[in-house]
Amino acid sequence: MVRRIPELNPRAAPGQGTLFDDHCFHAFFTTIGAKALDTVAADKTHRQHAVIEQINADWKDSAVAHMSSGHFGANRSWLVAAVMAWNLARATEILASGTLTKAKNAAVRQKLVDVPAHIATSAKKTRFPMPVNWPWQPAWERLYTAFHAPLQVA
Repeated sequence: MVRRIPELNPRAAPGQGTLFDDHCFHAFFTTIGAKALDTVAADKTHRQHAVIEQINADWKDSAVAHMSSGHFGANRSWLVAAVMAWNLARATEILASGTLTKAKNAAVRQKLVDVPAHIATSAKKTRFPMPVNWPWQPAWERLYTAFHAPLQVA
């Protein structure tokens, strides 16, 4: 099957251009017969497979890469912790901004968890002095206020 997808990022090639530059074509093969799945259903199944492959790649780049124990119980516990961490990172991203939905957990950690600020308390007020023009400050503030009272950012 070949799926035609609108080209969202057209490339300007030097020399002779392409004949059809407004679409790109993505081919995939399936062993399921046409009677079991029609073209639209097979395409939908293929897209769901692509989503789970993204999740597997994300896990392999993070916690599952460190699962090297030879004991089944230890690996099982590590996998449970990895799944919980992945779900917490997805929830963090959704509460913060919703703009990192296709980002890997490393990007979510880098932009929302590794905050370039320190906690400062004075006169019974907690402040988080952050760098000027930090691009992820509004998303981080939305995440913080989802769990706590609004904060004062210096």
